[in-house]
Amino acid sequence: MKNFFVILITLLGLTTYAQIQKGIVVDSDGNAVENAYINNISSGSHAHTNEFGMFSIDKTAAGNVLKVNALGFKKMNYTFSGSEFRIVLEDDIFRLNEIVIQAKLSAMNVISKIDLQTTPVNSSQEILRKVPGLFIGQHAGGGKAEQLFLRGFDIDHGTDIAISVDGMPVNMVSHAHGQGYADLHFVIPETVEKIDFGKGTYYASKGDFATAGYVAFQTKDKIEKSSIGLEVGQFNTLRTVGLFNLLGNQKTQSAYIATEYILTDGPFDSPQNFNRINLLGKYSAILADNSKFSVSASRFSSRWDASGQIPQRLVDNGTISRFGSVDDTEGGSTSRSNINASLSKPIDENTFVKANAFYSKYDFELYSNFTFFLYDPINGDQIRQKENRTIYGMNAELNKKTKLNDVNVLMQYGIGFRADATKDTELSHTLNRTTTLQQIKLGDIDESNLFSYVNSEFSFGKLMINPAVRLDYFKFNYRDKLTTDYNTQTESKVKISPKLNFIYSQNNNLQFYIKSGIGFHSNDTRVVVQNSGKQILPTAIGTDIGTIWKPFPKLIVNSALWYLYLEQEFVYVGDAGIIEPSGKSKRMGFDLGLRYQLNDWFYLDTDANYTYARSIDEPKGQDYIPLAPDFTSTGGLSFQNLNGFSGGIHYRYLKSRPANEDNSLVAKGYFVSDFNINYKLKSISFGIAVDNLFNTKWNETQFATESRLKNEPTSVEEIHFTPGTPFFMKGKITYTF
Repeated sequence: MKNFFVILITLLGLTTYAQIQKGIVVDSDGNAVENAYINNISSGSHAHTNEFGMFSIDKTAAGNVLKVNALGFKKMNYTFSGSEFRIVLEDDIFRLNEIVIQAKLSAMNVISKIDLQTTPVNSSQEILRKVPGLFIGQHAGGGKAEQLFLRGFDIDHGTDIAISVDGMPVNMVSHAHGQGYADLHFVIPETVEKIDFGKGTYYASKGDFATAGYVAFQTKDKIEKSSIGLEVGQFNTLRTVGLFNLLGNQKTQSAYIATEYILTDGPFDSPQNFNRINLLGKYSAILADNSKFSVSASRFSSRWDASGQIPQRLVDNGTISRFGSVDDTEGGSTSRSNINASLSKPIDENTFVKANAFYSKYDFELYSNFTFFLYDPINGDQIRQKENRTIYGMNAELNKKTKLNDVNVLMQYGIGFRADATKDTELSHTLNRTTTLQQIKLGDIDESNLFSYVNSEFSFGKLMINPAVRLDYFKFNYRDKLTTDYNTQTESKVKISPKLNFIYSQNNNLQFYIKSGIGFHSNDTRVVVQNSGKQILPTAIGTDIGTIWKPFPKLIVNSALWYLYLEQEFVYVGDAGIIEPSGKSKRMGFDLGLRYQLNDWFYLDTDANYTYARSIDEPKGQDYIPLAPDFTSTGGLSFQNLNGFSGGIHYRYLKSRPANEDNSLVAKGYFVSDFNINYKLKSISFGIAVDNLFNTKWNETQFATESRLKNEPTSVEEIHFTPGTPFFMKGKITYTF
């Protein structure tokens, strides 16, 4: 009998030891801490928290000590008492040695988290610069969406990168100016909580435009304190920003309003008369079952004048300055109103659902003149691009973790849709913004995208295999209003996009990966109907081989070799209202990034990206891809919490690159440095920021363009450019209460 009780007690002990224990990790305000790392020192088992701060860990018994750490929090040792537990972490300064490289497809997001912690953003342009290797350029007075460059792509305004905010798409399909147009200026930078990004075609939850990659921004659910700020700078620049906590520091709900107002004339000889206003309201609640619900509403509007792109020959002969203009009647206005509701609901410790639904009302009007008097020697070549758009849609995803024998399995099932209804999409030849000389294109566009995907992760010890597949259905409708007969042209298309990724984690400090997948970007509806639905969802095939490595506790190194193939397609040229063929292309390159913490205050970061980009079907010497970046690099030194001081100096370098197919015209590269310093005294912060610290003469955007001036007998093809900002200083003061 005695032996029986000994055996029974032993079995019960083993059963307790083998049990999977549940827990949650929160901060001192009760907010969930995502991606916290929990390690059982006794058994060696470990776990990570999900977005609810929840986790489950096996081989854990009463009396075991758990080591818990998360970026931005103090480490702690927690002794498990034997029942479900709640771990509360205390805030701390940022320490790179607390980073744990996770065995997940989006492990590179740790880089953006580091950069946000060490160098906060203060403009919508800087938000995009937080993505390693992503370059931007502005060429229409600050109101037009930025031109984007990534992995050997001149992405224009977003054709090959999928951008979203809180699950709401930013890219515009079949846009009046260009396919994928992504205007992020409705985001107030102080409200950004997280940047999720990935390069390549490897992510099942990312569909249209996710060829070179994707960027997903997440805004804050709550702000701890209210604040008002004022920035004043050169060129009649003024910015005010306010963040107002409406409910105080409650445990289960929060609400805030954020607003931003910007005025500037810019450095141009003809003032920009730029103004932008932003307003965001957001309410968030943690429900009784630990679900998270939030609803936000925002309004953005902007208006500006622009000097446009100027020809190099006029600057060389002294006719105009670098900041002069040929036609200063360019400019435009745009606005966007958004409503977005989201819900994240845990079913159990291994299952949760997240969903969001959104609605946007968008207006756009842009006046441009790229060729001056090439086509109309009397009135000039000014064009108007205009549209009024309504967008609505939904995303939903079920996440479930299971265990099959010794294999950990994560399954994600996603569905959703997006519908765009655009009225009076217009391209017209105009004079002085007031007179319409000719309507070139005018029509109504309705476009729908329904999608579903299955993403799975199978973890075999150190190896994780990630097969996935995505299914997209598109419906395109176009009504041409310049024809006498009423006729709606319509086409539909289905796209299947498989993915397969392998991630091998040697330990918490070293990871190897091989990624592969098929992606696509959609074509403009006007291309689709004219081309009878053929070659309208061009395939992109990509692969990455890389590592994420912490050779030392305070150093992270990421590197990747990659290749991307893009299929033949036809492209709608929004500036001319015509369709042009775009041949097959290949891009291959190497990415390298370093993040190093010198001590508790100083951080060093650098990224270098090399790309070889060529058209496949063109003869050698005629196969350059215009404006494709060859080599780019960014980096800098920043400091935080140094006796009340913070700031840093950062650079960005873009090598000279071909501006046309035979490289006879070259877009000049540049090296530009920015500097900022801030000091916090109790509830007041003072700061100085300098763009282009060394007053470099640089061209922000450049194009090979054929143009003719009013008195020229023939046209000239050469570089046309928008000058980059000269030395630009602004001071700011912020009061927190």
